[in-house]
Amino acid sequence: MKGSWLVLAAAMACSVASAADFSWPDGKRAAVSLGYDDAINSQLDNAIPALDKHHLKASFYLTLSSETLVTRLPEWRAAAANGHELGNHTLFHQCSRSAPGRDWVTPQNDLDHTSAIQLAAQIRVGNAMLHAIDGKTERTFTVPCGDLKAAGENYLPLVAKEFVAIKSGDGAVVADMQTLDPYSVGVLAPQDITGAQLIARVDEAIAKGTMVNFTFHGIGGDYLVVSSQAHEELLAFLDAHRDVVWTDTFINIMRHVKQQQAATPPG
Repeated sequence: MKGSWLVLAAAMACSVASAADFSWPDGKRAAVSLGYDDAINSQLDNAIPALDKHHLKASFYLTLSSETLVTRLPEWRAAAANGHELGNHTLFHQCSRSAPGRDWVTPQNDLDHTSAIQLAAQIRVGNAMLHAIDGKTERTFTVPCGDLKAAGENYLPLVAKEFVAIKSGDGAVVADMQTLDPYSVGVLAPQDITGAQLIARVDEAIAKGTMVNFTFHGIGGDYLVVSSQAHEELLAFLDAHRDVVWTDTFINIMRHVKQQQAATPPG
């Protein structure tokens, strides 16, 4: 019994030490990444104006075949020039059609029939296209649908070196920053959720001293919708708590995370 208590005490001490070794800039207690996938109209119409009103920076993961890349390209360029991140979300948003509830996936965009090598090549083309839009050379990536395999093969090892970090899993609030894998960062994709529920996730990150990753789609319109009111309540909270919460682009947050991890490797 005594030995068990010693093991538990040692584990708790290691956990506390890990949290103490990791720090956020300017004494902040947590970080928030606001991500928006698919390059859809409601993000340009509603999300970006709300973010700019509160002087908050976010990450927009562009599906590069999206109609808005043709019809509203100057607005995406303006968003990037104003400090928002443009991230890679593939050319065609391929997902596995065989997964439950995926009848909406068209045969030509079925990840089950796209080779890993082919998808990796497309992702690299996507980075080149993004460079043509914003002139940047470093990028992050969000995995469409959370599907990691193309024609049965994990494609992320083929493209990981192209990115600073990758969002590829479930789970909004990180458990431990020191052991977080920058190439398997979990996200929460909210839908039909209240502002209070979103803020509760931020409070959870503050309590843990870690970060929360939101991946939004429609804001006040389109699909997988979060209401403009709930979105506004979250942004107002983040704006009012800048002394506690660092809200920034995913690429900026993950650069800091990787620097901290390199300075103090997990024991």
